[in-house]
Amino acid sequence: MDFGQIGVAAALALAAVGSALGAGSAGMAAIGAWKKCFANNKQAPFMLVVFVGAPLTQTIYGMILMGALGRSEKEAMIKLGIGILGGIAMGFSAWFQGKSGAVASDALAETGKGFGNYIIVLGLVETVALFVMVFSMGVL
Repeated sequence: MDFGQIGVAAALALAAVGSALGAGSAGMAAIGAWKKCFANNKQAPFMLVVFVGAPLTQTIYGMILMGALGRSEKEAMIKLGIGILGGIAMGFSAWFQGKSGAVASDALAETGKGFGNYIIVLGLVETVALFVMVFSMGVL
């Protein structure tokens, strides 16, 4: 059995789990924020969709790492370790980006202000996943 192939799959799967958790968290908050706006006859900002979609990019990073692992000639245990650890790190980045997006959804819907600041925070959280992907590929 080639344990390296588990690492190849894990890079994508674990990043995608984090994306699902993050998008789900931000999505629930966006729906709640829209409900508050509707209940108060206030304009509901469509821009909250940006916060919901932000964690999905980590799935793409997981797919890129998966491809690099699949092409790598490194030994199986290195591929296993990079795939699992890289996938977990990217997944947590996505999850916490979604949690940050959830708070940003509530704040933007309530105040109508701060969109640029909130995007900067989401970008900083996303940077963790980018670093993990790039540095992991550097090891390969």
